[in-house]
Amino acid sequence: MARRDRPGAALCHPGSVTYDPGRRAGERSDGGWNRGERSDGEWHGGDPGDGGHRGGGRVPVLRNEWREPLRAQRDPVAGDSGRPRSNRDEHQRLRKQTWLGRFVSTYGWRAYAIPILAVLTVVVVVQTVTAPIPADDADAGPVQGPPTFNAASTAIIGAPPKGLTQFDANLPTGILPDGGPFTEAGAKTWHVVPGTSPKVGAGTTKTFTYTVEVEDGVDTASIGGDEAFARMVSETLANPKSWTHNPQFAFQRTDDPAVTPDFRVSLTSPLTVREGCGYDIPLEASCYNPAYSTDQARVFVNEARWVRGAVPFQGDIGSYRQYLVNHEVGHAIGYQRHEPCAENGALAPIMMQQTFSTNNDDDARFDPESVQADGKTCRFNPWPYPIA
Repeated sequence: MARRDRPGAALCHPGSVTYDPGRRAGERSDGGWNRGERSDGEWHGGDPGDGGHRGGGRVPVLRNEWREPLRAQRDPVAGDSGRPRSNRDEHQRLRKQTWLGRFVSTYGWRAYAIPILAVLTVVVVVQTVTAPIPADDADAGPVQGPPTFNAASTAIIGAPPKGLTQFDANLPTGILPDGGPFTEAGAKTWHVVPGTSPKVGAGTTKTFTYTVEVEDGVDTASIGGDEAFARMVSETLANPKSWTHNPQFAFQRTDDPAVTPDFRVSLTSPLTVREGCGYDIPLEASCYNPAYSTDQARVFVNEARWVRGAVPFQGDIGSYRQYLVNHEVGHAIGYQRHEPCAENGALAPIMMQQTFSTNNDDDARFDPESVQADGKTCRFNPWPYPIA
């Protein structure tokens, strides 16, 4: 007697069972029919509750765990092959929260840290952009004392003071070193080196115009010609470490004979310098004479120093020439007094007489009115604002 199939009975080959939506109810995969259902879709001897009929046509086969299609598992060893069910109550709670509540729930402590950091960043940026420049920033560097603008004095500035009679001739610091040739005496007249420059610097207080001139009769071939001297002067004054670091100052070079410049930077022979600056102390010096020949504000640059430099200034000749321009032009724009070494081992102030010495004890012999002997020694420095 054939054994009746029981619902839920274990299949012999569960791995090959699949669901075919196109197969008619009762039809087996081998083309036969399950017991109790004919090929015309009607039942005989079936469930009496439905009157012996299920209706015609195709009827989908009911699913169970053995008739589901096979699928790969993420972890074949795990006992549970399905995905975890989502927490619907948690989803409902999140939907009821405001956007701020959802943000805090998602990011935790970071939800508080991010806005605080953003506010601090904005505050720092605003303070950086709008903060005023400290009043002493313009005076940063070894520059001491404010300048005196439009001084009415006609006194020569920069040369050793007149009347100083005690001088040790054996003091080596101020003696002109050996070096290249220079012109002993010129014609005491000057010619303007052609060339102009745009305005350099802010000039909130004053824009100084200047010419670059060479004394007639001075041979500049050994230093590259007149143009080389003019280029050194212009490039030095345009350097951001020079006086234009202070927004009060600006410079503009001119060669227009119809324009009277504020000062004339003039390469001059030693004998003419002695006439323009004085020679009470037998040393080669440079100076600023605001009223040379009655109406010429002239910066005297001693050619002997331009060619040979100075013993106390331990830098190269180029650095010394930059110092010479910055120092003498400093007198022309209002820095009238010389300055001592303020701190032992520091950079020398640009208005210190570095041509003669970088030691206060030595400088006090040349300029006792400005410098007191205290043993301090500075390092050479060619710039008003060397850290600009």
